Amino acid sequence: MIQTVHLFLGRLIIKIKVIYSQGGKLMALKELLELDDLNEVWEASEKKPVLLFKQSTTCPISANAFSEFNNFLEDNDAADVEAFFVKVRETRPVSNQIAEDLGIQHQSPQIFIVKDKEAVWNASHNKITVDSIKEALANA
Repeated sequence: MIQTVHLFLGRLIIKIKVIYSQGGKLMALKELLELDDLNEVWEASEKKPVLLFKQSTTCPISANAFSEFNNFLEDNDAADVEAFFVKVRETRPVSNQIAEDLGIQHQSPQIFIVKDKEAVWNASHNKITVDSIKEALANA
C-alpha cells in the first residue's frame, strides 16, 4: 500500500510517498528519531546498500531534494531499497552522529549510500536527483 503524506512547513508543502508491505510494516522510508535508530541503518547496510537522507524542514532546496528522493523511491522498486531520513533541526543529535560515524562533514540536504557501515557515495543540495541516486546505486 502506498500512502501520500503531506508535510506543511510554513508556506512549503512537501508531498512524500510512504510505502507499506502487506503486513502494514513501513518498508521503503523510515524516519530516524533517536540515536538508537541508527543501529538499524548500520545493520541493514551489512546486507545491502542503504539510502540515508538528511533534510532541513525549513529550506526550499532541501524540500526539492527530498522530493527527488521520494520520486526515486516511488519510481524505482523501492521494495529493493532500505531508505531512511532524518530531520536535521528536529533531531540534531542523530544528524550529528551520522556525520561523526560516516566521517563526512554535515550538509543539508545530504544523501548517502551506506554499505557495510561506510558511506560509498554522498551528494548534497542540487546534486540530489532521481538520476544521480539511480546511477550511484548501480555503482554501489
